[in-house]
Amino acid sequence: MSNISQKQRLIQNYTLLAVECFCIILSFALALLTRGVEQSYHPYSDTYITTVACILFFHLLSYYLFDWNTNIFRRGYYVELVAVCKYNLVLIFFLSFFLYVSKLAEDFSRLVFVYFFIYNILLTYVGHLLLKQYFTKVYRTSSGSNKMFLIATSDSALQVLEKLSASPEWSFEVSGIVLMDQETAEAGGKIGGVSVAAGRADLYEQLKTRVIDEVFIHLPDYAREQIEELIIRFESMGVTVHVNIDYFNNVIAHKTTESFAGFTVLSYEASTFDYRRLFVKRIIDILGSLVGLAVTAVLTPFIALAIKADSPGPVFFAQKRVGKNGRYFRLYKFRSMYIDAEERKAELMAQNEMDGPMFKVEHDPRVTRVGAFLRKTSLDELPQFFNILVGNMSLVGTRPPTVDEFKEYDLYYRRRLSIKPGLTGLWQVSGRSDITDFREVLKLDLEYIDNWSLASDIRILLMTVWVVIMKKGAR
Repeated sequence: MSNISQKQRLIQNYTLLAVECFCIILSFALALLTRGVEQSYHPYSDTYITTVACILFFHLLSYYLFDWNTNIFRRGYYVELVAVCKYNLVLIFFLSFFLYVSKLAEDFSRLVFVYFFIYNILLTYVGHLLLKQYFTKVYRTSSGSNKMFLIATSDSALQVLEKLSASPEWSFEVSGIVLMDQETAEAGGKIGGVSVAAGRADLYEQLKTRVIDEVFIHLPDYAREQIEELIIRFESMGVTVHVNIDYFNNVIAHKTTESFAGFTVLSYEASTFDYRRLFVKRIIDILGSLVGLAVTAVLTPFIALAIKADSPGPVFFAQKRVGKNGRYFRLYKFRSMYIDAEERKAELMAQNEMDGPMFKVEHDPRVTRVGAFLRKTSLDELPQFFNILVGNMSLVGTRPPTVDEFKEYDLYYRRRLSIKPGLTGLWQVSGRSDITDFREVLKLDLEYIDNWSLASDIRILLMTVWVVIMKKGAR
């Protein structure tokens, strides 16, 4: 299963599970209120609390045993209602068995039982319909969905686009079309409401700086060698490739055969991640960012006072950066430079110590005295815990480039953006001040991407603490 499919399945399963658990609790509460048990029973008695816990347990058990929501996005209104009724029958069967074995049946109102059954069918059915509408109508067009480009020819693009758009898969949005039978794209050209972004000649130049997570290639009449070249070029960018044609032997990316929007495709990914572990990584990011923001809140008054006393200007510095697969976001730091730093950058370009698109100058004259201390101790990075909390960044990853750096990237450089950028990473704990070749930075970033694991993240975090304490690799 590819990264994209794992992501969709994980979000779908756990969101549905949460909605159904909520419906169970709400249905039971409504059943108690409808029966008016408060007149003769305490509504929070051990019997009813135990019963709710039992229902939730059996729900989780049946959910993982039967996996009954696998095809939920392919079910129509009537089929959905039948499926919900079947699910509730199984749930009621387990509940009845529990009440009989535990000898709680005599203490349990029969009408509460009936009301719960009716309410849970209605609420679960409505919850499923609303959730499906949200994923297919709202999430699919949001910035969180995967942005996909369709590569096809003029005579097949509309047909393929309609099939992709009508599919029950909700994790992607077709955001652009490339027509390989045209030299370049016509300005303002659209097919099925989707912009034609490029033609054969300007394909890579146009897509280099676009937000793009996946490409879908539909070129049945093209030679194998031509398709292989497309796969290899997009693979080098860290972009997932779906091809609805035969297997290619010369592509080194990880390949998975799967059903995608009604097509049988081979999906090529340079790196594969277990989304269960990525889910754990996100939980660690949230917990770590909350701790980091608490520390930031304590230190901010002292840091702010020092910054203000040292030089005029704001306490915080916000800069547009480039995140995963070309997404722009605003990165926050404590200001460590004079307010005219960006204007003075041009006059310092001749002193750039880095070989490549990055910019670094030892003893940068734009850095304030307090800023030098903040950078040496990495305290200027603290506000980035907010970026981690909202999901723009991770605790561990690759450093997000500036917009100017990003515009100088070639296709191979872009692969370092195939994961979410991080507050720290392998480059940062490997003596970042001693590295003067961007290719070395890229090598470390790709080493991290290709060998990622939760254990490697923990190791880098521990190394980061040591580097910060010993004040190594920072200026």
